[in-house]
Amino acid sequence: MADNSEAKAREAIKVTLDVDEIPKKWYNIVADIPGGLPPALHPGTKEPLKPSEWEAIFPKGLIRQELSTERFIDVPDEVREALARIGRPTPLYRASRLEKALGTPARIYYKREDLSPTGSHKPNTAIAQAYFNFIEGVDHLTTETGAGQWGSALSSAAAYFGMKCTVFMVKSSYDQKPYRKYVMKLYGADVYASPSDRTEFGRKTLEKDPGCAGSLGIAISEAIELAVNSPNTKYSLGSVLNHVMLHQTVIGQEAQKQLAMIDEKPDKMIACVGGGSNFAGFTFPFIYEKLKGKNDARFIAVEPESVPSLTGIKSGRSRYDYDFGDTAGMTPLLKMYTLGHDFMPDPIHAGGLRYHGMAPTVSALYDKGIIDAEALPQDETFVAGELFTRTEGIIPAPESCHAIASAIRHARECKRLNKEEVIVFNLSGHGLLDLQNYATMLGM
Repeated sequence: MADNSEAKAREAIKVTLDVDEIPKKWYNIVADIPGGLPPALHPGTKEPLKPSEWEAIFPKGLIRQELSTERFIDVPDEVREALARIGRPTPLYRASRLEKALGTPARIYYKREDLSPTGSHKPNTAIAQAYFNFIEGVDHLTTETGAGQWGSALSSAAAYFGMKCTVFMVKSSYDQKPYRKYVMKLYGADVYASPSDRTEFGRKTLEKDPGCAGSLGIAISEAIELAVNSPNTKYSLGSVLNHVMLHQTVIGQEAQKQLAMIDEKPDKMIACVGGGSNFAGFTFPFIYEKLKGKNDARFIAVEPESVPSLTGIKSGRSRYDYDFGDTAGMTPLLKMYTLGHDFMPDPIHAGGLRYHGMAPTVSALYDKGIIDAEALPQDETFVAGELFTRTEGIIPAPESCHAIASAIRHARECKRLNKEEVIVFNLSGHGLLDLQNYATMLGM
């Protein structure tokens, strides 16, 4: 870097944007995936799904976004106003105290998505999805949630637009994270441990295994079943599909402006992945730049060792193929890296990363070698979260700890090689409602 750039980087502690810099367009990476994105297929005919065949579960506005190949899609003013109310734009921080503790020549930055009222990046799409349902007259939304962050976000967004919300929460998380269900209920949502006795599929699952810990696939099946069988009701989801990835790109677009303000270009961009939404939102705008030859960054998706939908391809645990997004086989078939829709994950504490498949857009980028992936053990991620808490003063979500642990690994490698790098990661959520998990893992 030039001297002025070095000075800006040294001085950067917190980089902020004004409210009028909330992005006015979402970036749609479908327009730029080399070779295009494999279409979703009808589970019966195995033919590409027609727009009308999505309408049982989604409003027309979101279907248009899901199937769009336009590069940029307008963000409605009402959505931008709601995003401002939850604290967008979010700040970018320099992790200088973490750097000092590691003794690394790397410069580490993190985008703070933990500052929303519900504590994660999830409201970025929850608000958009609730809005497009609301303007089409839908009055009830159903959904699943793993760790509870998505359920909390959609409950809040539904309340904002005066809608009813029903959430099926994976049972292991329902038991591990009781305060998240209270958050949802405060916003007016009905919350059920999944598998539940509220749906036919839930009851069948419990008959086979009364002690079933649940999975996101099962919870999705229950939410879709309720949506299809209830009047004026649609289904919403917090990850995987194209329109969800699209809405999250406000994160990366803001980060682009913030890094430019301090004359920094990322060498590595890191985020955790379950279904892929925070990784997509954080990296896709930068991947667009890389595809145009404007940067040479590495993009690293970090998943748990016990749920290796991407990295499992090397050992034969996962495959890149068409699969259902849910356990009951009610969704369209999606081309993705998958552990199999009947995969039952271990009840790890990072409940938001316990999904059997990866978003089709993220999967396509991994298949083409445009992004990289790592799998980390649970104990390492909690140790990383503890170090981050003690140096940067923020308690991260167990999911976000995967990104932190990866950033620490790469920063330590920079120390070993005496190499300067700019490492940027997405702090996707806070862990203030995950303290029991920390106590369990760290022996407190």
